[in-house]
Amino acid sequence: MMNIYHLYGQTSSVLLKETDSLPEIVYWGRKLSLPIDSNLLGAISRPLGEASLDEDVALTVCPEASDGWFSSPGLEGNRAGKDWCPRFSAKCVLSGHSSLLITAQDKQAQLALEITLHLDESSDVLSMQSSVTNLGELDYSLQRLALTLPLTAQSNELLSLHGRWTKEFQQHRQPLERGIIAQENRRGRTSHQYFPGAVIGEKGFNQQQGEVYGFHLAWSGNHKIQSGVKTDGRRWLQAEELLLSGEISLAKGLRYQTPSLYACYSANGLNQMSANFHKFVRAHILRFPQADKPRPVHLNTWEGIYFDHDPSYIKKMASLAADIGVERFIIDDGWFPGRDHDKAGLGDWYLDTQKYPNGLEEVIDHIQQLGMEFGLWFEPEMVNPDSALYRNNPEWVLGQTGYEQKTGRYQYVLDLQNTEVFDYLLERLDSLLSQYAISYIKWDMNRELVQPSHLGEAAVHRQTKAFYALVDELAKRHPQLEIESCSSGGGRIDYEVLKRSHRFWLSDSNDALERQIMQPAMLYFFPPEVMGSHIGPAHSHTTYRQHSIGFRGLTALVGHMGVELDPVAVDAEQREQFAHYIALHKSLRPLLHSGTFLQLAASDSSWQAYGVQDQQQGEGVYWVVQLTMPDYTLPGALRFTGLDPQAMYSLEVLDKPDFKHIMKQFPTWMESNAAYRGDTLMKLGIQLPIMDPESAMLLKLSQQA
Repeated sequence: MMNIYHLYGQTSSVLLKETDSLPEIVYWGRKLSLPIDSNLLGAISRPLGEASLDEDVALTVCPEASDGWFSSPGLEGNRAGKDWCPRFSAKCVLSGHSSLLITAQDKQAQLALEITLHLDESSDVLSMQSSVTNLGELDYSLQRLALTLPLTAQSNELLSLHGRWTKEFQQHRQPLERGIIAQENRRGRTSHQYFPGAVIGEKGFNQQQGEVYGFHLAWSGNHKIQSGVKTDGRRWLQAEELLLSGEISLAKGLRYQTPSLYACYSANGLNQMSANFHKFVRAHILRFPQADKPRPVHLNTWEGIYFDHDPSYIKKMASLAADIGVERFIIDDGWFPGRDHDKAGLGDWYLDTQKYPNGLEEVIDHIQQLGMEFGLWFEPEMVNPDSALYRNNPEWVLGQTGYEQKTGRYQYVLDLQNTEVFDYLLERLDSLLSQYAISYIKWDMNRELVQPSHLGEAAVHRQTKAFYALVDELAKRHPQLEIESCSSGGGRIDYEVLKRSHRFWLSDSNDALERQIMQPAMLYFFPPEVMGSHIGPAHSHTTYRQHSIGFRGLTALVGHMGVELDPVAVDAEQREQFAHYIALHKSLRPLLHSGTFLQLAASDSSWQAYGVQDQQQGEGVYWVVQLTMPDYTLPGALRFTGLDPQAMYSLEVLDKPDFKHIMKQFPTWMESNAAYRGDTLMKLGIQLPIMDPESAMLLKLSQQA
């Protein structure tokens, strides 16, 4: 009898069986009862049709062309044109009920393969990683090493996240019925265009219903994700680092290891999937220097002053920022020599003494005396042609020798694989962090990699690894330092960079309407406390829309809150409005940054609702957002989820727009202090008021003793 390996967590099971090659995942879904049925394999064995191979072909954890797998194999490469079609013999070691180590070898092709699977017992997130080692004398040229997971026959709808600058995390659904659907990112960073993840489930899955599988490849370079349906109906997903031509050549004894693929199964739609991912991230990915420290409210100077730096004026900004409740003050781009615009100065990481004749200390001291932390913007991986660094070291640019390269945002990328470049950047960053009381840096990366070549060879993989190494060494030297990952907004958002950072800048757009589209999608995979979300100016700098302070304030409330503001340039009334939403955020922050995020069903696409719950404390806050003109004269009902059916809940309106011009009579619950049974709130819900487009309301439920 073939060995069966059962991995299980709180709600899911992964079942693998041995084959004459690599193991096959024969089940991944709802948790199976123990002990496993001894006749289980017989129940799910596949028939063999006529006009096909005479033996069954398994969808293994690394499908092999040599076995008759006619879809995408898991491993592709060759050794001088040979050893291109390996077939492995595997051994498996099970640790407890959560981890499986698969070691395999092909003696003829002289390759060793190792695959690890770990199902987190608490969050039910499945981690998968693979490596290949060359055992032969001749170099092995690796083309692909993909991580492969099966899908159920009912998994026939694909949700992917695409975007562009200022419009990240846009949702797109399409049927998964025939052939292969693939996305490729060749931009050298995680990218705005294609988030390295996917959600696949049964047709029509939504926030609260349907079986879904979520996937995220934790990698900040090139990637490829593809999902396919074979002609026999079997479905699968593969995720991999996309390797450029000749990028990985393995000499004898050398090994290539894939990024980690994180995946989870949910029997109850997207909300459970998100809760699983959030729980996993909080437990295993995030590494806050001070675990219990609240996430400080930011003020970032960028949209307030851009490159116009005057220490006296910045100190006035800081004083007023402290008055409205800001806890961390960040000076953005423009503090180093030549940086009066975005066409010069990058790479010259020294203080501009013309702008700061008394040094940076006077500004930092003032900020700290006001009780705030100080942060500073950097873009270490970049260089402007108009800079001392480039004029002295043009060969430090990442590029193909002998070819002209296009600039992007008037800048080039530095070759971090060059030890001189790496050492220079480490020295400059370390020196500034040692000299000044900087507790936080905003690490930006504002362009893609073009001609990513090191010593004439394709080098996105090693450039990405060098970036990780630079951040890791800096964190080792400054263990209390917090880092924000920014890349023209959301161009570098993934779990691997999150292991060495503490916050993402989701988008360069602070337009509240755009943010209301992006933020819920990002929160499928990331908990609210790592999502930078700022109250921008009334007049958006990216879309030129104008929004009320209420809509902007409530939009920013859910994440790691901040403001993009020159508080000197606005009047006292506006500062009071900012202070109101900062205080509201602080009062809710413990719940927002530890609770369970969920999205609620809306009766039509003109509005949306979501919230954060703490079921143990019996409380939750909920956003109702009118995105566009209502589809009907009467809006729908808001039905809650996750409540105790028998418990009584008080319902409170924490913040709302002015409804008086569109309603002469309000829903009764808005003007009463009544309590409602959880069963009523989940099944009947509450009738929503009529709301203007681009407005929001904040509600709170509290369980009564």
